[in-house]
Amino acid sequence: MVALEARELTKCYLPSVPAVRDLSFCLAEGQVLGFVGPNGSGKSTTMKMLTGLLQPTHGQVLWCGAAIQRDLLQYRKRLGYVPEEPDLYPFLTGWEYLELVGTLRGLPRKSLTAKIDALLALFSLAPHRHSAVASYSRGMRQRIVLIASLLHDPSLLILDEPLSGLDVTSAMIVKDLIKTLGERGKAILYCSHVLEVVEKVCSHIIVLRKRRTLAYGHPSELMKSAGQSSLEHAFAHLVEGGDAAQAARDIAAVMSSV
Repeated sequence: MVALEARELTKCYLPSVPAVRDLSFCLAEGQVLGFVGPNGSGKSTTMKMLTGLLQPTHGQVLWCGAAIQRDLLQYRKRLGYVPEEPDLYPFLTGWEYLELVGTLRGLPRKSLTAKIDALLALFSLAPHRHSAVASYSRGMRQRIVLIASLLHDPSLLILDEPLSGLDVTSAMIVKDLIKTLGERGKAILYCSHVLEVVEKVCSHIIVLRKRRTLAYGHPSELMKSAGQSSLEHAFAHLVEGGDAAQAARDIAAVMSSV
C-alpha cells in the first residue's frame, strides 16, 4: 500500500528558478527508499516539502491518499524526522530534551519515562542523560535526534544523513534498525551521500539530477543499467557520465606537475 506520495512537486525560491521541478514518486509501507543526488540536486528542499516545513510552489505531498496540508498536525503525528543538522536546545539535558519532545507529542507520562530510559541505555547515552546537550559531541547529539524521532513509534520515517557523526557501533545499530523497521511495515525515506550504506539498507533508490528524477529502481537494477559493479560507480556514471578513478588520477597529476 502506498503510504507517501510526491506528486509533481515543484519549488521555486525565485521566479522561474526551480529548486525542485516536477518530482513524483511513491513510498510504500515496508519500503526503504534511498534518496540520492549530487549537491544542488534538490534533496534538502524535497525533504522540507515532505515534512511540511516548506509549501510546494506546485504539486502535492499525499499521505495515505490525502494531501498533508489538509491536516498537517495529524500527518506530523505519524512522522519521525531526522534533519541533516541536529539542532537542539543546548541548555537542556539529553533527558529533558526527550521529555519535552515526548510531552509535545502527547505520550503518556509513565510510558514516556520508560521509553526514554530504555532508548538512552540502548544508544549508550544513559551515563550522560543529565548532562547539558551543549557538552555533547556531534555523535551524541545525533543519537538524541534519532531517539526523538522514534519515541512515538511513527509510521513514516524521513532520515536525512542519519549516520552523520555516529561511531561504528552506533552506525551498525541504526543500519540494522532501519532494516528491522522496514520489515515491520514502516515507510522509510533514507537520504544520504554514503552510497555503500544506501546500497545495503534500501530496497529501491531514486537518483536526482538537475532537480529532477534521473533514475529509479532496485540497487541491482541501477547498477546493471549503468554497467557498473557498485552503486557508487553506477551513481557517478549516471550523474556525471565520467570516470571517477580517472578524475582522481588527473587531480593527482595536476598536483605533481611543475
